[in-house]
Amino acid sequence: MNNTTYSVKAKEIDKKWYIIDAENKPLGRVASEAAKLLRGKHKPTYSTHLDCGDYVIILNSDKIILTGNKLNDKMYRHHSGYAGGLKEIPYKDVMKNSSDKAVMKAVKGMLPKNSLGRDMLTKLRVFKGNEHDHEAQKPEIWNF
Repeated sequence: MNNTTYSVKAKEIDKKWYIIDAENKPLGRVASEAAKLLRGKHKPTYSTHLDCGDYVIILNSDKIILTGNKLNDKMYRHHSGYAGGLKEIPYKDVMKNSSDKAVMKAVKGMLPKNSLGRDMLTKLRVFKGNEHDHEAQKPEIWNF
């Protein structure tokens, strides 16, 4: 009787491309689904110490919705590190000017905070419109 556990190797991982259409979907739902695909948690060969996730293309980031009153109340904050260096930008302005960066930041917050998470984030592509330039990779549509 063999009691060994199978562990997937890095060279055995096959990576696919998926498209998520974010039109009229909440930001958090889209971001969590993208993070799940980037980490590879949808695969039976998921391993925490390997980057076994897939590539993700998010379309229509300008048509994504924020539930409740978050569009008016939520603020994007960052600090320069100097005294009085707190910058606050209303999420309404962030979504109007750079909705792709808002989606990227939401997904980044759901990935591991280490070099593995940074590598996973490089497999994410976010587009404001409905067109993308990755037709050669033959991406599949991911429905959730």
